[in-house]
Amino acid sequence: MLFITNRFPKQSIRTRVGRKFDFNLDNNAASNSVFFCERTGDTAYTEIGSIEFLSRLKNASYRQILIYIHGFSNLPEDVFSAAEEFQKLCEKKKKQEVLVVPLIWPCDNDIGIVQDYWDDQKAADSSAYSFARILEKFLTWRNSEEYNPQADPCFKRINVLSHSMGNRVLRETLSTWNRYDLADGVPLILRNTFLVAADIVNESLHVGEPGELICHASRNVIVYFASDDLALRASKASNLKNKIASRRLGHTGPEDMRLTPANVYTVDCDDVNNIYDNPKGHSYFRSGRKKGQPGLVFEHIFETLISGRVFPDDEFRRTTIIREG
Repeated sequence: MLFITNRFPKQSIRTRVGRKFDFNLDNNAASNSVFFCERTGDTAYTEIGSIEFLSRLKNASYRQILIYIHGFSNLPEDVFSAAEEFQKLCEKKKKQEVLVVPLIWPCDNDIGIVQDYWDDQKAADSSAYSFARILEKFLTWRNSEEYNPQADPCFKRINVLSHSMGNRVLRETLSTWNRYDLADGVPLILRNTFLVAADIVNESLHVGEPGELICHASRNVIVYFASDDLALRASKASNLKNKIASRRLGHTGPEDMRLTPANVYTVDCDDVNNIYDNPKGHSYFRSGRKKGQPGLVFEHIFETLISGRVFPDDEFRRTTIIREG
């Protein structure tokens, strides 16, 4: 599995193509460097470099790429397990359609969710600077006659699925990229952006708020939320403790849909989230009642990937509720 990370390695931070790469799990600082790697086995990783990485994606037999940005309190092998589960579900639906590529940022290695929360939030914000470099590298590669000539362009569709605090990583990355590197605003580079159980404030996608840039970068932005997501309740409690009173996007969806861009859609997962992920009700976007069998949230995500439309039978519809039966 190919992946990108800004976690510090045990080795030097200087890139050396072909070297062994080991995560330094005791260091949860966000490196200014980014590493383009391949997972070759359990806890076995090799650095391959950005050019080889992008070339492999271009030449892969898959039609679409799905960048997966994980949530808080996830160590690398946890991320790979989730990504592999999602990849297998995709293969079960349609072989060689979607290639899942994890983006791994430095969660804390301490014990306890609340203890980790604020360290992870700082790491999410700090990761924006290094991940904005990835977007710059991608644009440079895409416009390069050497690596991506006009006679042989890359036709892969690029999508993002950000989960939990991964949505904060995505929001801050686009904001940093726009602030420091772009003269004319964020370009439209993503087909679908799936915001699942988003641990950001529920006004984030409103026009004029930082998350609006997610809408500028995407054809479709789909928010999956559930009011009884217990992991987000821990997030809310942690924020209230620090005098930040705000409802989470992953609990309620956007505060006011009328204030969001027209390409924002919402999916209420309240009826299935705790059935699929008991008891937390947080990671409900992969398997359903039985691991390895797709849940209805996954089915909606995959159908959107295939069609490029959130509600293909009703172009003016912007909301739905997922129910079994």
